[in-house]
Amino acid sequence: MQTKSFLELSDIKKIAAAAEAEALKHAWPVTIAIVDDGGHLLWLQRLDGAAPISAHIAPAKAHTASLGRRESKIYEDMINAGRYSFMSAPAIEALLEGGVPIIKEGQVIGAVGVSGVKSNEDAQIAKAGIAALGL
Repeated sequence: MQTKSFLELSDIKKIAAAAEAEALKHAWPVTIAIVDDGGHLLWLQRLDGAAPISAHIAPAKAHTASLGRRESKIYEDMINAGRYSFMSAPAIEALLEGGVPIIKEGQVIGAVGVSGVKSNEDAQIAKAGIAALGL
């Protein structure tokens, strides 16, 4: 039987603080979502000025990255390349860049999803949050 790490509240707070700092550094009004390895929401933070819809999109991006075990951008790229069938994939709602899995020792232990600015900027914020863990 294998042993697997999991996110603790202190980890989630580190990720959230670093992601928030990255967003504020650029004055980007976003929503930040953090999920566990099953895509269950652990943290949702909507910064001042973030569009209300971003509170739905960010958790969906995180969910997609966690369940898919890869960045949500990969799905967006596949669809943009003509593989439209991925739009019907079950349990995956946000096929947009900005969802990034949290990987420790080769295992996905959760994901961060960000929404509110350009997709590559959303991903930048998510990655800054994850980097705070020092994995």
